[in-house]
Amino acid sequence: MGFFPYVWDSHVRKGNKMAKGKTKTVFFCKECGYESAKWMGQCPGCHQWNTLVEERVSTAAKSQRTAAGTGERPRLTGLFAVSMEEEERMDSGIPELNRVLGGGIVKGSLVLVGGDPGIGKSTLLLQICRNLANDGRDVVYVSGEESLKQIKMRADRLGGFDREVFLLCETDIQAASDAIREKKPDMVVIDSVQTMSSEEITSAAGSVSQVREVTSVLMQLAKAEGIAIFIVGHVTKEGVVAGPRTLEHMVDTVLYFEGEQNAVYRILRGVKNRFGSTNEIGVFEMKQKGLYEVTNPSQVMLDGRPLDASGSVVVCAMEGTRPLLIEIQALVSPTSFNMPRRTSVGIDYNRVNLLLAVLEKRAGMQLGGCDAYVNLAGGMKLGEPAIDLGIICAVISSYRNVPVHPGTMIFGEVGLTGEVRGVGFVEQRLMEAMKMGFTRCIIPKTNEENLEGKFRDQMEICGVSNVREVIGIL
Repeated sequence: MGFFPYVWDSHVRKGNKMAKGKTKTVFFCKECGYESAKWMGQCPGCHQWNTLVEERVSTAAKSQRTAAGTGERPRLTGLFAVSMEEEERMDSGIPELNRVLGGGIVKGSLVLVGGDPGIGKSTLLLQICRNLANDGRDVVYVSGEESLKQIKMRADRLGGFDREVFLLCETDIQAASDAIREKKPDMVVIDSVQTMSSEEITSAAGSVSQVREVTSVLMQLAKAEGIAIFIVGHVTKEGVVAGPRTLEHMVDTVLYFEGEQNAVYRILRGVKNRFGSTNEIGVFEMKQKGLYEVTNPSQVMLDGRPLDASGSVVVCAMEGTRPLLIEIQALVSPTSFNMPRRTSVGIDYNRVNLLLAVLEKRAGMQLGGCDAYVNLAGGMKLGEPAIDLGIICAVISSYRNVPVHPGTMIFGEVGLTGEVRGVGFVEQRLMEAMKMGFTRCIIPKTNEENLEGKFRDQMEICGVSNVREVIGIL
């Protein structure tokens, strides 16, 4: 009876010793990817709390990758010796997407697309595959979440496929990369990166180490073969891509889909782009047969706005090089509670509270006994300071129950002393207002003094220098 426990215990200890020789336990930060040998409450890299998770890493695979990287010595290259050749771009067939990408899809680029479930990521990527395939290019769609029949059903719903799109249902990144190298396509879609895994990493798919390893393999594949690769990333409840934050640093471009799942319109925003501007947005409308681009977002955002209601004003915000006219709605009503409510939708909550405090201090408006609700119509989210003056005017209009003239457009930044500061891209904003039929614009005094005469001939320009002047005009 005493012999068998001894034999079993020695066998277990021997197996554990062999396992320790192959794998080791490492703690990774989910936010920044910081690696530590032991668990800590606060990450030393990003100073976030409770973000370190335990992962098992194969030491053998790591040593093989290290040995494979040692070859001939790297050589230094002079800055002037680097040849400047314009990168080759492919037309996606969707002008709104080309705008966000900076002119088209760059060969050899790695693009990360994130967004809430059901927002339209897979639909948009399948539409890109259809357009490129119809243009005579080879496209591979790799899915780790859906079967071939599910992809076929979505393709039949979208329609318009004239040439073949090659499909692959695989979760092993090595097998998928081998198939891609054999085919050598022009574009590859990986849906999604959290479902792919590598045999060299012992942890489960979607873990920090797996996501880093899979992204590293895809990045090397894109650069070595000159293939444009789009990867879909799941998002957390905070709206950021799940996994380590280093995932966004490794890729060339990061695109986010914004908008409510039940809403019709979607916003594609470029957060990072090594081949273009990060300020551009694309506006899409979700229909039965996929996503359709919206060529005139200002018209869409202003459709259905009330023309004689108090608390409604139109502001002009710049998204990259595109001026966008959006309606801001405010509702100020007396409250019976000791603590008034403050709510904002689409606008920074702290910014709204700051502007309400400016109105109380600089304009003498008693808002402490009123609830204040501020809404950005159309499901958009804006953080540009140029909409400050529009928020001020909407609150004043609702507080005094006096409608603003429907032909008035407003923009300007408001400071803590109640002054109205100048903003950029004034001519582009005024041109968009004239195109949409607005006849009066309330703008900062500094911008009004530098305007050309053609704008004064076609519309009424009202320059203001502080909040009290705005109240007089309204």
